[in-house]
Amino acid sequence: MPSQSSNRTPHWYGIPVRVLLITFIGTLLCFAVTLLLAIFGTVIVSAIRGAHPDMRIAYRLIALPMALVGGSIIFIAASILEIRHYRQTKTLAAIEKIS
Repeated sequence: MPSQSSNRTPHWYGIPVRVLLITFIGTLLCFAVTLLLAIFGTVIVSAIRGAHPDMRIAYRLIALPMALVGGSIIFIAASILEIRHYRQTKTLAAIEKIS
């Protein structure tokens, strides 16, 4: 009895959708975590120096560049993994079709 997943053949147009979705979510997560840590760091440094914290530093100089770097790395990694998964699934579907 064939399973439901064996009847589905992979489509190439699913790759960019998944890659962009993973990249978007990963970049947002990277920005949020980095911003949280940058705010804590800014507040601690300001308390040590006895000055008012400047939150623009946390956004502009720390969180945004780190999110861009993280998003780029996530985009490249997701692209490689999705292409590899597509090719493997396509090959397995062809083998299953033959047998």
